[in-house]
Amino acid sequence: MNPSIPSIDDQQFAHAQVKPVSPWKWAFRIIRWATYAFALITLILLLHKAPPPPVETSPQAAARAEQKLEDAERAVASGQPATVRMDETELNSYLSSHLELSGANAAKPARTGNQIPANDPAPTQQDVEQMRSNVRDVKIQLIEDRVKAYVVFNVHGKDMSLELEGRLAAQNGYLNFQPVSGQFGSLPIPQSTLESAVQRLMDSPENREKLKLPPQIADLHIENGEVVASYK
Repeated sequence: MNPSIPSIDDQQFAHAQVKPVSPWKWAFRIIRWATYAFALITLILLLHKAPPPPVETSPQAAARAEQKLEDAERAVASGQPATVRMDETELNSYLSSHLELSGANAAKPARTGNQIPANDPAPTQQDVEQMRSNVRDVKIQLIEDRVKAYVVFNVHGKDMSLELEGRLAAQNGYLNFQPVSGQFGSLPIPQSTLESAVQRLMDSPENREKLKLPPQIADLHIENGEVVASYK
């Protein structure tokens, strides 16, 4: 019997057998595509604007808030202490009639907001001023002893939302905010990043003066779902 002779095609491609991919290359590919997927998911969460909280406003509530503040001012002028309590509806109604917001749906043109640069988790003063001029909407929720702010601002033609929750207090004549949680769009902000950003903003000389409370206010905090301001 004659031995089989390899065909020309077999001889031509015998050297072209597929070499197995090393584990290191597989690991690199997995890490690279996982990084791409994570970046894409992060971008989607950032651009996905969170729905606004269900807060109510009314002209009657705004008028009640105005009256409470006027009564407190008269009491202070006569040398008497006073305490102002505002519920969630009164606070949001007062803010909607006094804040200047950009956008067609806002009561007036705008202030507040923020864009955090990718290489620095804490916003700069320039970032804050830019966001402040692009705010479209502000809503406040009062939850037991905490305040939760919902802010919509425009970045390069795209509306983005920022939510911050924390506790308010008066400290040495200044407003103090202790963050509990926060998120950009649907992306939660790490607690360490959140605390660092808030602390940096509150410690900057420019913002420090803006956080100074009127001298007649002795205390400011959230209690049982109401803003409580004590005048001296």
